[in-house]
Amino acid sequence: MADDFDPVAHNRVAWDVLVDNDNEWSRPVGPEIVARARAGDWSVVLIGHEPTPRDWLPADLSGVRVLCLASGGGQQGPILAAAGATVTVFDNSPKQLARDDEVAAREGLTLRTVLGDMRDLGVFGDAEFDVVVNPVSNLFCPDLTPVWNEAFRVLRPGGTLLTGFMNPDVYIFDEVALDRGELVVRHRLPFSSLDLSEADRRRAYGDGPIEYSHSLTAQIGGQLAAGFNLTHLVEAPHHADATARHLSGYIATRSVKS
Repeated sequence: MADDFDPVAHNRVAWDVLVDNDNEWSRPVGPEIVARARAGDWSVVLIGHEPTPRDWLPADLSGVRVLCLASGGGQQGPILAAAGATVTVFDNSPKQLARDDEVAAREGLTLRTVLGDMRDLGVFGDAEFDVVVNPVSNLFCPDLTPVWNEAFRVLRPGGTLLTGFMNPDVYIFDEVALDRGELVVRHRLPFSSLDLSEADRRRAYGDGPIEYSHSLTAQIGGQLAAGFNLTHLVEAPHHADATARHLSGYIATRSVKS
């Protein structure tokens, strides 16, 4: 690709297209989910379809300031708002954010949506949030160091970062073969779909978002380097590909700002 290629701009357009194509992570929650959340029966996901352990979040969300980071789509943000949190949803895709606005208008919820690159949270002040909820999304981000540094900055002391991410090992496999249910080792790590030839990238990803296989050093070590203390870690199989029979495709962590 050209030297001036901007993966953030590309991924913004690509995710807007995914929304138009009814990607599962762009389907807003229904009224029944919001009603249950208002009654105290709620859960959100960080990895695949696995509910995040409830003790990773405050028992009472009333007034808790939550940043849903790279978490548009009308899913986590409206649930947390219905449960009583003061919610801001930050995402790179205008159409993903529109899903959150749609649910908020439909259900009479109050939440704020903000467009931007997850590496730059300059629109927010220091210590503005109590919790950052970041479901699997940083595979679309070229560099994680500023993500963790910014998350640390916008959290209050003692605030929590909940994040989900891909096990980088899944990226050794050929994407097209995975879609056929086959495991074919094709790539070396670290991997980026940006590094593929144009023909191979279109074969495996079409015009979809650029993806990056961030190492565990970048994921977990990066949080620690930013100043977080890791308190919990869980794994889960990928919910939608052939790797699920052999390894955990997802990892989620809970960390606290020291």
